[in-house]
Amino acid sequence: MTTIAVLALDGVVGFELTVPGMVFGTANAVTGSPRYEVRVVAPGGGVSTDARLDGFRIHTPWGLDALAGADTVIVPGHAGFLAEPPGAVLDALREAAGRGARIASVCIGAFTLAATGLLDGHRATTHWQHAEELARRHPRIDVDASVLFIDNGSLLTSAGVAAGLDLCLHLLRGDVGSTLAAATARRIVMPPQRDGGQAQFIEHPDPDGQDTPLRHILEWMESNLSRPLTLHDIARHTRTSVRGLNRHFRAQIGTTPLQWLLRARTNRAQELLETTTLSIDRIAEETGFNTANTLRYHFTRRTGTSPHAYRTAFHSPVNQPPPRDPDRRPAPGGSGR
Repeated sequence: MTTIAVLALDGVVGFELTVPGMVFGTANAVTGSPRYEVRVVAPGGGVSTDARLDGFRIHTPWGLDALAGADTVIVPGHAGFLAEPPGAVLDALREAAGRGARIASVCIGAFTLAATGLLDGHRATTHWQHAEELARRHPRIDVDASVLFIDNGSLLTSAGVAAGLDLCLHLLRGDVGSTLAAATARRIVMPPQRDGGQAQFIEHPDPDGQDTPLRHILEWMESNLSRPLTLHDIARHTRTSVRGLNRHFRAQIGTTPLQWLLRARTNRAQELLETTTLSIDRIAEETGFNTANTLRYHFTRRTGTSPHAYRTAFHSPVNQPPPRDPDRRPAPGGSGR
C-alpha cells in the first residue's frame, strides 16, 4: 500500500488539505481495494485551518515523524506561507526527500517546499498571483506561472487551489495508469487532464473585446484529429486570421492552437494504446501523426516514454474503446478525453 502524507501547518487551506484524500480515497473506492493510505500530518497532532476561509480545528494522530514512513508527501498552502517555516518542518521534508519520498506542493505550498532548498535549480510553479514573489525570494528556482503543475520526478509543484486536483490525478496516473485516473476523475466530476495551464485563468481582457468561439474550435479540432490540420485550416474554419487565432488561443487557453492540437493527439494516442490492440501505425493514422516515427517522437517528448512501453505498462485486455459521444463538449482548457 502507498502512504500519502499531507502536511498540515497552522492556517492550512482546508480545500487543499482534503484534495489528496478525495482523489486517492476515491481511487480506492473505484478499484474496490485499498491501494492508498492518506494521513494528515500536523506538528503537535493538531492545527487550525485558515481563519479567513471559515477556519476549523483539525486533530490527527500523525505528527511530523510520520513523514518518515510516507511514500509521497503533499504540502498544501497555509496562511503564513510568507514566513519562514519551523526548522523541524524543513528538516522533516529534507529527510523525506533524502530517503527517496516523492514531495509535491499545492498552490502557495511551494513557498514551504522552496524554503527547504530542494527546489533550487529546478523549474517550479505556484499560484500566478504569487509567482513573482516566489521568484524574488528564491532566485535559484526557475518559476513558471503559466502551467497547472510541474513534474520534476521526485519533486512536483502545482498552481492555484484547484490545480491540486490536477496534481493528484497526475500522480495517480503515473502510479496506476490513465484508465483508473480517468475513472477516478469521472467519479469526482473532474476532467482527467486539463490543458492550457494557468494562463487561461489570469485576469486580463480579450484583446478585441469580442466573444471568441473557442469551444466550437476545440470541438471541431478534436473531431478532426486524424486530419493534417494546419493553422490556416483552423483559421479558415473559424473565419479569422491566423494572427487572430493565435492571439485568442493565448489569451483564453494559454497556448497555441498547434500545441493544443498536439497534446490532444497525444492524449488520444494514450487512450488507444490503453484500450485497443491497434498497431502503432494505425494509431498514428487515427491521431493525425500519420507515421509511426512521428507518433513516437511526439509521444516520447510529451510522456517521457515510447508508445510501446506505454502500452506494455497500461494496456488492459479487458478494456474496450470508449464510445465517442457526439454531444460531448470539452471544457475550453481541456483535451476532451
